Amino acid sequence: MADPLLQIDDLRVEFHTDAGNVRAVDGLSLSIDAGETLGIVGESGSGKSVTSLAIMGLIPQPPGKIASGRILYRGEDLLKYSPAQIRQVRGRKIAMIFQDPMTALNPFLTVGEQLTEITRLHLGHSAAEARKHAIEMLAYVGIPAAERRIDDYPHQFSGGMRQRVMIAMALACRPDVLIADEPTTALDVTIQAQILELLKRLQQQHGMTILLITHDLGVVANMCRRVIVMYGGRIVEEAQADSLFAHPAHPYTRGLLKSVPRWDGESTQVLRAIEGQPPNMADPPSGCAFHPRCPFRLPRCVESAPKLEPRKADRGGQVACFVDVETATANDEVRHG
Repeated sequence: MADPLLQIDDLRVEFHTDAGNVRAVDGLSLSIDAGETLGIVGESGSGKSVTSLAIMGLIPQPPGKIASGRILYRGEDLLKYSPAQIRQVRGRKIAMIFQDPMTALNPFLTVGEQLTEITRLHLGHSAAEARKHAIEMLAYVGIPAAERRIDDYPHQFSGGMRQRVMIAMALACRPDVLIADEPTTALDVTIQAQILELLKRLQQQHGMTILLITHDLGVVANMCRRVIVMYGGRIVEEAQADSLFAHPAHPYTRGLLKSVPRWDGESTQVLRAIEGQPPNMADPPSGCAFHPRCPFRLPRCVESAPKLEPRKADRGGQVACFVDVETATANDEVRHG
């Protein structure tokens, strides 16, 4: 087995706030193989985006701080890199599509100026070479009349076209790893589908590794082979996508799936919201962070946090829960009919 392209070991990220220390990521470990698409799902505040910013070396310090852990890219710990070294990796080897292209793009520079800056820095392009490459990248991601539009400003593009510009910027240097943080947020359904198909095509053509961060389980089902579910800064479940969707082993994963609209061939299934609110990470619950919202909680869930353990032998993956959710659900259905 080849070593993972990207590996995170026991990552802890904290932020100092007026309300106290917030541990946004609490002991996260994961690995991504070359050419894989790994999905990370969870509610806002679960630690998804903070994980991506830590990988990119973009945690603001202060108020943020990486308290412990390692982020290994091709076996080298990025957390030990100097600012100059991490700048050589960022954009060149590991690139990111940010959530909101309108705030990620500089409104005072044309898209061409922003695209050419990247390749002149990382690839040593001359001004003419950088402009030619920028036009090719805009056309490649599906922006019509790229020769003319390269001199337009971000506000002159629609939301979907701005997202395509962000993808062009992220792919300009042909990175090994692409982090896509909510790449379809605020886009209509048709544009969402176009962006996802574009990412799939680009991965197939270049063998790129994708870390897809989203709260949309439909996006995960369409894009990912393996899925990680986060809650309260921790991984609560990890499994192959088909297994996780068919047999969720954590109550939170189960709740997420029940909150997604589905059609069973005859009628739309009733949606069930997850009761309660996400945890306040400045004052997190004791034990398992999900226990205040969990319909299966046991007394021990309040006292201690479960560790990630293998799911059922035939399911694969890992889950952090003291309860066998599938058995508990079946028993509950028998009791209530």
